[in-house]
Amino acid sequence: MVREVVIGVEDRPPTPAELERMRGLVREAMEQGAVGLSTSLEYAPAPYAGTEELIALASAAAPYGGIYATHMRSEGDGMMAALDETFRIAREAHIPAEIWHLKVAGKKNWGRMSEVIKRIEAARAGGLDITADTYAYTAWFNDMSAFVPPWAHEGGIEKMVQRLKDPATRARIAKDIQTPSDAWDNEWDEVSGPESILIGVVKNPVLRSLQGQTIAAIAKSRGTDPIDTLLDILVEDNGFTGCAVFGMQEDDVALALVQPWMSINNDSSGASPEGILGEEHPHPRAYGTFPRILRKYVREEHRLTLEEAIRKFTALPAQRMRLTDRGVLKRGLWADVVVFDAATIADRSTFSSPNELAVGMRWVLVNGVPVIADGQMTGARPGRVLRGPGYATGRQ
Repeated sequence: MVREVVIGVEDRPPTPAELERMRGLVREAMEQGAVGLSTSLEYAPAPYAGTEELIALASAAAPYGGIYATHMRSEGDGMMAALDETFRIAREAHIPAEIWHLKVAGKKNWGRMSEVIKRIEAARAGGLDITADTYAYTAWFNDMSAFVPPWAHEGGIEKMVQRLKDPATRARIAKDIQTPSDAWDNEWDEVSGPESILIGVVKNPVLRSLQGQTIAAIAKSRGTDPIDTLLDILVEDNGFTGCAVFGMQEDDVALALVQPWMSINNDSSGASPEGILGEEHPHPRAYGTFPRILRKYVREEHRLTLEEAIRKFTALPAQRMRLTDRGVLKRGLWADVVVFDAATIADRSTFSSPNELAVGMRWVLVNGVPVIADGQMTGARPGRVLRGPGYATGRQ
């Protein structure tokens, strides 16, 4: 279980008093068991945060053994500047940094993963504790509102939707989307075209038939311009649409995956083929991340050994989160155990049919209690709240 505490001041730098109050909230959260400070600097309203502010907040988490985990300010044209910012925060706040789902986005940036890795390796060699994680697919998944420039998000989702309804403001938004810029991470500029954007999750049930369709296909059926189609859907869905975006290259993904400091996450919320969640059309990583790596990159392509993959799933992320009693099989630690058939384990989830369970998993034990027994779910819920190292400090 992870509890998030959201802090910040929208659309302007915080005053010294506000910044100190925010630092106090970080310290309080760390003492309550938070594992660190996290940012998603690509997505509004997070871009409003300046580097100095982030250093001040990260430095409040550092004494508690916290980490700084970041979705960097850019994964495309501004990637190198975003890396430099991450390194600076780690250096000046004296804190380990984790880069969320490291990637190079946008066709014109394909092939630059080797350059990114060299930059990270140099930072590590210089004494910084920098690691990263990946889900190892060539499409990401996020709110479709990320295609809208940050200035149009000021005031929240409701204000953004109002701007999209205003013809003059909407025209300015559409122009910004179509204009290459290094001032923000323009995802429209990072894809080959509207065929690279797949509608995944909608909140408005009237739009449910759009799930699994590309913006290109929807635009054709509606007889509208692709950008207008995207903006229309955001208005119709009150800004809450989620989408998969195909903006990465397989060679870059695979190169990142094999780095020894790269762990695995699925970067997905809860999913189920049944019930309310079964009505959604998620990214296949929700079901397939870990078995896919075992099938594709271990068994079929031999890019990783089985042992390397398991370390990236378990010990490496546990160590990063400072979970000293989990992540390995050892006497006295919590018995989080999986038993699978290495010859048959495989993902079944695809972008066209994502709500498909993987195969080949025999047993899963959480805290020593089976939640999957001989391939069948038991219904047991033996999970425990996990707390960061600062929790003990707060209880002294």
